[in-house]
Order: sequence, then structure tokens, then C-alpha cells
Amino acid sequence: MPLGIGRGAGVAVVEMHGVIGSQIRAAAYGRIFENVARSKSYRALLLDIDSPGGSASASESLHRSLERVAESKPVLAYVRGIGASGGYYLCCAASQVFALPTALVGSIGVIYLRPVLEQLLGRAGIEFSIFKGGKYKDMTGFWRSPTAEESERFQGLIEEIYGNFIQVVVKGRSLPEETVRELATGEVMTGQRAIETGLIDHIGDFTDALQAAAEAGHTRPRARLLQPRRSLSQRLMGRSSTETAALAGLAGGLQRMLTGGIYYLDPAYLAGWPGDG
Repeated sequence: MPLGIGRGAGVAVVEMHGVIGSQIRAAAYGRIFENVARSKSYRALLLDIDSPGGSASASESLHRSLERVAESKPVLAYVRGIGASGGYYLCCAASQVFALPTALVGSIGVIYLRPVLEQLLGRAGIEFSIFKGGKYKDMTGFWRSPTAEESERFQGLIEEIYGNFIQVVVKGRSLPEETVRELATGEVMTGQRAIETGLIDHIGDFTDALQAAAEAGHTRPRARLLQPRRSLSQRLMGRSSTETAALAGLAGGLQRMLTGGIYYLDPAYLAGWPGDG
């Protein structure tokens, strides 16, 4: 990526690579966006997205932070490899979305995953004694299957969150709700198909997106790459930490699978594996 030299104003570039909530921490990136909104050194913000999505709440938090940036300066997005589910959710805060023709875009939907270990626990001779206040307090417990009534109630919760995603796309892409609902099947499409459906605006690469961001911000196409600060342990380990970080990401993803969670995430990435980067 070309980086600008000098102290002049330019375009803030933030790479959103990986799973939202694990590789992309909402709090850390939220602080970056606050800085971009305040600083006169950045005339526009360009998101470099390569993300299959992730946590629904983290995606929502980042989207709101981006909306605040957009109140004072242009926000554009470029989908490098994949901008799916929560990754596409972030695109909806941008005034223009670029993508390569072979990039994967969309996956508008929500998924909840939780294991049911009732049979496994029974074979191991393990039983749970449950004491609760509230009829549905344990309806997502892994030690038993939900009842038909509980499943219906939880599906209602999922539909509410799904409806929130749809409204974000309707607003961000200025599309009729009926059109968005037809597209919101949870499947991905290529960038070429996405431009035909209105999910993105332009076919292009990073340079094209940077040039458009500079024009929107009335500045030169000088990329100012912004990244979260690395922790002390990350700085000490340096490059040798790559494998450790990958293993930690996998372990965290497996833990999330065991405890359950609501995601704007392509199911192939539920274990938290990073993308191609």
C-alpha cells in the first residue's frame, strides 16, 4: 500500500482485515475513527475491507462510529477480498463502495450458533441441576435442546436483529426495503454482480478508491495508514507472534462456538479463522 510522506492533509486509510470482534476489536478501531473525525490532518476516510464479518454487536458499534465520521468528512470503502455480513455492514456507512470484480460481497443475514451436548453429557454420566428465576432463563443452555416454544421465541429475536441489518442496508445503500429483502438471503455474490444489484457503486482497486476518497475530501491522494497500537507483548514478540496469534484466534473462535453467540458472519468463519489478508 502506498503511504503518504509529509505532514500535509491526506486520506486516512484503515485496514479492516479479519473477523470483527476478534482480529478487529471494536473499542480499538472505534478510537481510531474518533481520531479521524476530530483531526484536520484527515480530509476523508477510506476503509480497506477484507472481512467475513463477526460479532453483531461489534459490527453495530463500528458502524455507528463510522456514521459519526461521515457527519464531518467523506467515508469510502474498498472491498479487497471479502466484505460479507458484518464486513458489508461496515460498507453501508460509506458514501461510495469500491470492490474488485472477483471480491465477495453481501451475505446479508444473521446466525446464532450454540452446541447441544445433551447426548454427549449423558454418555459421560454428567447431569446438571438447574435452578432458575425466569421461565426462559436457560433456553440457550448447551445441556439440553430447546423446546418448540423456546425455539419460536428465539427465532423472533433473530428476526428482529435480521430486520435491523436490513434497515441498515436500506438506509446506507438507498435501496427499497423490498429489494434488500430479496437480496438478504445470506449468500455472497461477486463484486461484478454486486454492482448490478446496487450493493456497491464501482468496480476498481485500491488506487481507484483512494483517488475517489481524495477527490471527495478535496485533498491529494496521500494515504495515511492508521492502525491500532500493538500491546507490549505483541511488540516484544514481533513477527514470531504471527503463529501464536493465529492459534489464539482459533482457540477464541472455538470458545465462541461452545458458548454460542449472535453473528453477522459468513458461517465458514465461525471458528474465527482469519481470511487471506
